[in-house]
Amino acid sequence: MQLNLKNSIAFFDLEATGTNVSTDRIVEISIVKLNPDGGQQIYTRRVNPGVPIPLEASLIHGLYDKDLKNEPFFKDLAQEVFQFIGLSDLAGFNVLKYDIPLLVEEFLRSGIDFDLDKRNLLDAQKIFHLMEKRNLSAAYKFYCGKKLENAHSAEADTLATVDVFRSQIERYLGESVED
Repeated sequence: MQLNLKNSIAFFDLEATGTNVSTDRIVEISIVKLNPDGGQQIYTRRVNPGVPIPLEASLIHGLYDKDLKNEPFFKDLAQEVFQFIGLSDLAGFNVLKYDIPLLVEEFLRSGIDFDLDKRNLLDAQKIFHLMEKRNLSAAYKFYCGKKLENAHSAEADTLATVDVFRSQIERYLGESVED
């Protein structure tokens, strides 16, 4: 499907040392820029965070201190990243709550004012949650194949939750789970 774009959209994802946007640091950035002419550009860089990467974070993204010791710090890449994004709108999955605030913090630490005011911010996770409901009624229909009658009545919600839980146990019995 060809998108009808007025502005470029920079889809991006960050891997980091943790989930605190004010204190954690980027360890990898990837940007896929879609242009109005249908073209696409990709920018991907590993980043030395300048701080030790907690084991919990490394186990998620697979990047360890030894992998990044010779990579540039974000402040050394900031202007390059800023230029690549240009005036593009920003997009990604869960970018509103995590990636955009972390990117803005990293730019600020590097002395770059990354203005969001004139950019559209698109979050595929938000669209997913709006269009594919993730509430008890949706779970009851998915797992039990029934419509939840009397939703938001404490008893109806509790009984539906019991049915959903039983169906989940039956459906996922013997499957491994990754959290």
